[in-house]
Amino acid sequence: MPPISLCIIGKNEEQHIENCLAPFAPYPFEIVYVDTGSSDRTKELAAKHGAKIYDFKWIDDFSAARNFALEKASHEYVLFIDCDEYLTALDLSALYAALESHPQGVGLLLRNNYYEANGTQTNYPDRVERLFSKKHFHYKGIIHEQVVTKDADSPFYGSYEIPLTVDHAGYSGGVDAMRQKAERNNTLLLREIKKNPRDPYLYFQVGQSYNGIYDYENAYIYYKKSFALPLNLSEPWAQIMATAYINAMNHTGRSEEARLFFEPLYEHFAGDANFYCSMGNIYLNLDPPQPLKAMAEYVKALQCPDAREKGANSFIPYYNIGLVNEMLGSRDSALRFYQKAADFDFSPALERLADLSGS
Repeated sequence: MPPISLCIIGKNEEQHIENCLAPFAPYPFEIVYVDTGSSDRTKELAAKHGAKIYDFKWIDDFSAARNFALEKASHEYVLFIDCDEYLTALDLSALYAALESHPQGVGLLLRNNYYEANGTQTNYPDRVERLFSKKHFHYKGIIHEQVVTKDADSPFYGSYEIPLTVDHAGYSGGVDAMRQKAERNNTLLLREIKKNPRDPYLYFQVGQSYNGIYDYENAYIYYKKSFALPLNLSEPWAQIMATAYINAMNHTGRSEEARLFFEPLYEHFAGDANFYCSMGNIYLNLDPPQPLKAMAEYVKALQCPDAREKGANSFIPYYNIGLVNEMLGSRDSALRFYQKAADFDFSPALERLADLSGS
């Protein structure tokens, strides 16, 4: 089987680097770590786990750093991992088999993104491009960089899923750390927008940065700019943006605007538990609220077999159906659904149970 170089770039990642590298110890990967200016023990700890260490002067360009790592990798096939991603599952034989079947494709690992919402640790999974041949691919874009072909005459390529799963801890830091990250990212993103003002993905990512630090007003502004541009609504990131945009509008008193905007687009996003929950939240936040319409959306969310965000087809709609029943004066039904949500240790449901039980 072709050897693989595991490539990582980072700076001041001593809190993550050992958790990142240690799970790879049983596997026969060359480890290439490119450091962009650490002042802590990151390089020392990476070397402890067998990494080959290289320094790269930071030039505000993530693709440049990743492509430098490609140059330093000894092998043709490379697997990129971020410092705050921790390996949880890998079937090496199946990985090699997938690579052998797709020698000129790009492998998609499964990433579980953890963060806190409504007092509960939750996550949403996504697939990201990380395994490929450096003869055929490299990175492009100074931030939220993307894998692209080196052949300008043949820009399209196939992707495939690989049997590798990581937990992503990058969104679970404190508010100050998230704010610093948002400011750094947005500085680069806004620079890119000046070059490519018609790229909706860039506006989406700025909105995501603001959403991550609960600045819903600015998140709303940039999601709106993204939706105003031509975009493919079936793109996974557009699906994510739909629910995030609704959330930003609900938080900024624009629920009626959200209803008018998303009802005509409903069929584009139907089938997704997150979207159903978001539509339900619109109806609950209207003045006056429309609880029965909201309940119908939450019931649809419960019927979804899967959800990209943990809880969107379980404790979140259970809790919200409890809220609707409470609004309608049906205390027993409210208690029943709050209990269903509480079975998942959902803090708001536990609080409502305690309040109603004591009343």
